[in-house]
Amino acid sequence: MNLDKYISDLLYRHNCVIVPDFGGFISNTKSAKIDAESHSFYPPYKQISFNAHLKQNDGLLANHIAKTENISYQKATSAISLAVIKWQNKLQSGSVELEKIGKLSLNDQKQFVFNPNYETNYLTSSFGLSSYQKQPVPQETKVIPITTPQKRSYGSVASYAAAAAVVLTLGFFGLREYNTNQHNQIIADQEKALEKKIQTATFVIENPLPTLEFEVKKAKLKPYHVIAGAFQFPENATKKLKQLKAKGYNASIIGKNKWGLTQVAFASFENRNQAINTLYRIQDTVSEDAWLLVKK
Repeated sequence: MNLDKYISDLLYRHNCVIVPDFGGFISNTKSAKIDAESHSFYPPYKQISFNAHLKQNDGLLANHIAKTENISYQKATSAISLAVIKWQNKLQSGSVELEKIGKLSLNDQKQFVFNPNYETNYLTSSFGLSSYQKQPVPQETKVIPITTPQKRSYGSVASYAAAAAVVLTLGFFGLREYNTNQHNQIIADQEKALEKKIQTATFVIENPLPTLEFEVKKAKLKPYHVIAGAFQFPENATKKLKQLKAKGYNASIIGKNKWGLTQVAFASFENRNQAINTLYRIQDTVSEDAWLLVKK
């Protein structure tokens, strides 16, 4: 039996998965970080560690295997015990490689040494996010030409004098036409002002109607949400919402999380117990990847 596959599945939804008579795999949430030297961004993730003292069977792994393989709980427990024996035999002469989880080995003091696999992110809220490296933008250098002022020649002064003479000659003949145009503009402005006064007087209401006041009660937001998924593209979130509504769920889009993913909920609740019961029912019958979001 490929036991590491079932452990990996459970690590997405649980913070601790115990392998009876062997040890427990624990996940701790780590915040996003930026490496200033390499210009790299790393999204939030779950860091996996191993504790050899957690050996008591809590039934989580056996129940998951029994449900997935459609076998009895006793057969699932026996399969786990067999896999543990194989792991212990391998550790005596080498290491045990667990797919998507990490590598286990023993040191000189026969103590467990665990090297986690960082390629798999078990934090469901970071689904779709991956690390990336920012490329530095080359800066352009602009060269501004410097111009030197040119000396005026006597010829240019003479040109200015000739131009001034022409302007004075034309100004005498254009003055009369300018005065006529100025008079016509004043009359046009007076007509526009009078028309504006007529329009204002037409729409004056002597007895305005009384003002109506409405009291709008703010809807109380439900803090508990059973999440069906988080999507990078809003159109995918809308598609998921339509699918859930077609199946009879009171689904809704509850906005974006801090990583810009649009979250879709199966349903939202005011009561925590109702939300948890609904979550367990959906995980058992519809989607094992469903999880509970609390927004207060």
